Amino acid sequence: MNWDLIEGKWKQSMGKVKVKWGKLTDDDVTAVNGKRDQLVGKIQERYGLAKDAAEKQVDEFIQSYSPDDSAKAAKTS
Repeated sequence: MNWDLIEGKWKQSMGKVKVKWGKLTDDDVTAVNGKRDQLVGKIQERYGLAKDAAEKQVDEFIQSYSPDDSAKAAKTS
């Protein structure tokens, strides 16, 4: 899995991002607009993490991301 898939389906991915990082506001997630570096920055800001720690969390999210889950969540919402 790579970030390009998440970025390409950002509207469907937003829900999973908000579940994973609950301190991010709707405005934060909207402003990220699928940009990995902006997501890392918002995570750093909201959680008080170092850049490498925030990047590690995003990398783990990418590895665990399943596009099928987003499609299912979008249909049930």
